[in-house]
Amino acid sequence: QVQLVESGGGSVQSGGSLRLSCAASGDSVKMYYMGWFRQVPGKQREGVARIERDVGTIYSDSVTGRFTAFQDYAKNTLYLEMNNLKTEDTAVYYCADDRRWDRLLLGSADYWGQGTQVTVSS
Repeated sequence: QVQLVESGGGSVQSGGSLRLSCAASGDSVKMYYMGWFRQVPGKQREGVARIERDVGTIYSDSVTGRFTAFQDYAKNTLYLEMNNLKTEDTAVYYCADDRRWDRLLLGSADYWGQGTQVTVSS
């Protein structure tokens, strides 16, 4: 089992920055395939960044150049550094962990955090 707990969300003005954290715990923590997703009420969940351990990261077009996902394996923590935030970035952000890269690419995962709200105002 893996437990994921996000933190770091909040309210910020357009152009500002936030760093989200996702702490992983449990007896099955591997952090091989993890991702950040976001969801706005009434819309489908969107993949923001998907990271494959020791290989690389895939970002959605909407955040490329502004968001950076990275991991601290010593702390079992996944981060999402968000810069130049825009009002359209407002959403609940979730981290996810899975044992298969293809599943994560499709937006599926065995483990999800509870989500953290990010609100960007103009």
